[in-house]
Amino acid sequence: MKEKLSKALPYIVSILFFIVISYAYFTPDIFEGKVLFQNDIQQGIALGEEARAFKEATGETSRWTNSAFSGMPTFQISPSYSSYPVIRFLDHLYSLWIAYPASLVFIMLTGFFIFMLAMGVKWHYAVIGAIAYAFSSYFFIIIEAGHIWKFITLAYIPPTLAGIVLAYKGRYWLGGSIAALFAMLQIASNHIQMTYYFLFVIVAFVIAFAVVLWQQKEMPRFWKASGVLAVAAVLAVGANLPNLYHTQKYSKETMRGGHSELTSENKNDENTSDGLNKDYITQWSYGKMETFSLLIPNIKGGASGALSSQKAAAEAAPAEVRPYLSQVNSYWGDQPGTSGPVYAGAIICLLFIMGCITVKSPVKWALVAATLLSILLSWGKNFMPLTDWFIDYFPMYNKFRTVSSILVVAEFCMPVLAVLALKQLMEDPEKSRRAFYIAAGITGGIALVAYIFPGIFGPFMSVYEFDMVGSEPALAQLFAGIEEARKAVFTADALRTLLFVVAASVAIWLYLQKKLSSRWTLLLLCALVLVDMGLVNKRYLNSDCFVENRRMSNPFPMTDADRLILQDPDPNYRVFNLASPSGPFNDARTSYYHKSIGGYHAAKLTRYQDLIDRQLSKMNPEVINMLNTKYYIVPSQDGTALQVIPNPDALGNAWFVDEVMWVDNADAEMAALDTFEASRTAVVDKQFKERIDAMAVNATPGDSIALVEYKPNQLRYVSRSAQPRVAVFSEVYFPWGWQASIDGQPVEIARADYVLRALTIPAGSHEIVFRFEPASIAITEGVSFASIGIILLSLVAIVVYSLIGNKKQNYVSPTLGQQKLLHNTKKHDKE
Repeated sequence: MKEKLSKALPYIVSILFFIVISYAYFTPDIFEGKVLFQNDIQQGIALGEEARAFKEATGETSRWTNSAFSGMPTFQISPSYSSYPVIRFLDHLYSLWIAYPASLVFIMLTGFFIFMLAMGVKWHYAVIGAIAYAFSSYFFIIIEAGHIWKFITLAYIPPTLAGIVLAYKGRYWLGGSIAALFAMLQIASNHIQMTYYFLFVIVAFVIAFAVVLWQQKEMPRFWKASGVLAVAAVLAVGANLPNLYHTQKYSKETMRGGHSELTSENKNDENTSDGLNKDYITQWSYGKMETFSLLIPNIKGGASGALSSQKAAAEAAPAEVRPYLSQVNSYWGDQPGTSGPVYAGAIICLLFIMGCITVKSPVKWALVAATLLSILLSWGKNFMPLTDWFIDYFPMYNKFRTVSSILVVAEFCMPVLAVLALKQLMEDPEKSRRAFYIAAGITGGIALVAYIFPGIFGPFMSVYEFDMVGSEPALAQLFAGIEEARKAVFTADALRTLLFVVAASVAIWLYLQKKLSSRWTLLLLCALVLVDMGLVNKRYLNSDCFVENRRMSNPFPMTDADRLILQDPDPNYRVFNLASPSGPFNDARTSYYHKSIGGYHAAKLTRYQDLIDRQLSKMNPEVINMLNTKYYIVPSQDGTALQVIPNPDALGNAWFVDEVMWVDNADAEMAALDTFEASRTAVVDKQFKERIDAMAVNATPGDSIALVEYKPNQLRYVSRSAQPRVAVFSEVYFPWGWQASIDGQPVEIARADYVLRALTIPAGSHEIVFRFEPASIAITEGVSFASIGIILLSLVAIVVYSLIGNKKQNYVSPTLGQQKLLHNTKKHDKE
């Protein structure tokens, strides 16, 4: 027992160290009870408030909300399935219930640590690698922005890869179980784009293992491991089947899944494809020179914001320019804007280049290839031949925007190869000496050239600013001064990088000269990496990002306008907020208190986006009325408050029409909305002819239809008419999941007015019920529970097997597998 504890001690100390630095980064704010104010989290809270309140009041989960865009599924707003509590418990267990947001940094550190151990490096190397990965600037930037599920996905990717590595080393059961567990947690984090990007890394690793095992004439092990990992993948997918299935099915109805049925305005659009528009996909493309931010963070000025916030700029700017710095963007790169650069670390860049030279294994080539691919794809519109090819031929690639985010692959691969290079340097210094000098010369040389000749790295103005100066020559002198200020920002960071490269190089040189022990060299390098990357991260995630907890308990303080609207006893009407600074269709605040015409979500229904583009953007009153828009929120005349304007023409929850206008296609349907009278006419596509009786339009005095019960996932109406009537409901049509009944008898729902629901109601008095209850929920949840059970039983069996101390292992020893993987030589095999 004492021997086992002694062996485990370094790993326990490492975990404790991770806890300490995770808390230390957020000190003192985390101990003062402050919380992060994150924009995307706030928007998510607003969108999910109706479903949350309904769940709290009834215990029932609603898969639909009317709080945004006149109604949409919650599959990508607040997905919740009966198997989720189990997965969330495992999340908390893995993070050791550490306080948020320190828990995020902790799981990022721990996941990479596990991966490096699986790769066969000792714990002290793994610690340095974990810090290098976890403290990459992009991760702290997305914490500040509130992209938490993206962050958690990226935290679970390294331990997933650890399972893959172990399986190919012959530890089939352990590797498969670890891969299944972390792949399950990774997919549950619901950021498919990040998971998709790392499939390129997995493919690269699989090829590397295939080469190694083919060289060793051990291909049966490769096929066994591949089979085990295939089962692990099936289990991980099965555990998340409710979310994956409904996300995939829902995506077909959204902007992410395909283009609009409208063709009249995009017949000649070369960007049209089955996914997102190419211009939209590549809008955030990394600049080619901006790639040097991996080494010099402020290569293009850092984050978007006032240039006056940069100390170096304020000091270097000519006196006549300084008053304008607060109006000038600190960022001058190719992207429309950015929250910060992708910085991998000066020391990690040095070690990565050294690894490219000195590490000899197929794994090195896998890491280098994945890094280069991620850089080339991050250029997006700046390297369209490759981008076009991936968009046109790689499945699902055209479903994702912000191509610059694929640099997360480089942020993973570079620390891995850097650690392998460091390991080789420490174990065989003479073999690494030449590679070290070359790497130090390259990284230090780039930083030195940047400091002395900054103009080599491009102009210090954006394309937009060049155009502005071209059209207004009088601005040339002003921008000449601004360029001087920006140049100072750039050279200050170039010097900073140079100093860290020199410091690390001195430590390594002293070790090579045998004047510094390996232990002290590693400690010094670890400290330098932590300080280097931590200080850059503090530029973007610091105490200024925290607020008092009481502010977060009420993230959207109620305004007088909100109070006035909420006095209305009607359970279901909509609000059109025209006072939002970011526009009604890019702000979720209204959704917190009201059912909104607008909202904030990247996966809106395609049909509703069409309505925004063609009708709501030009304030078509008939369309606004048919959506039951009962109130407008507008700025007061003096701009100091919000004003509520009632809309007496709102059509209510449902109404009978006097006419059905049949149209041939989506273009004709949308065009008809330009001139129709919503209260009298239902515009219906001919594909719904079997569901709508066009003759049921004869009005009789006393005919009525009204909503009598509202729930976000269920609406109950009563109708009364002397003859059959066509009813239009001010509810968004969705092609699956909604079930309609009249007096308990199922009926099929038709679509009217491009986005609304319609039914033919028989004569007499009737009860009409709409309920959103996809039958696929129960089926997929059953598969989920079964898959989770198998994964957990497998892990429990491994623990029990280990505890009973059975020495008969049915796999190749880790040391052998590690040496074959990393060195592929008979000498190391014998070791």
